[in-house]
Amino acid sequence: MAEEWFDMHYTYILKCVDGTYYTGWTTDLEKRLKAHNEKKGAKYTKNRTPVSLVYYETFETKQEALRREYAIKQMTRAEKTDLIGRQNSSALSLIPS
Repeated sequence: MAEEWFDMHYTYILKCVDGTYYTGWTTDLEKRLKAHNEKKGAKYTKNRTPVSLVYYETFETKQEALRREYAIKQMTRAEKTDLIGRQNSSALSLIPS
């Protein structure tokens, strides 16, 4: 099935209540963040709520988002923290936490 031209794919990083980071991908950031905070998201975040969105990137295809998710998961915590620090904070204000 071909992807629609308007579908967006996101790679994101959440900060968990225990200070750890979780990286994932989705097509709907708001819905995914809500799922994580309702303990219906990933197993990793289930007992680490509330979580907050601290970083995201957009991609045209699922494959690009998944490649970026993998690349971020290979980063050290310090590299992830640096990446998050470079994110434009005004863009994050579009997504409720």
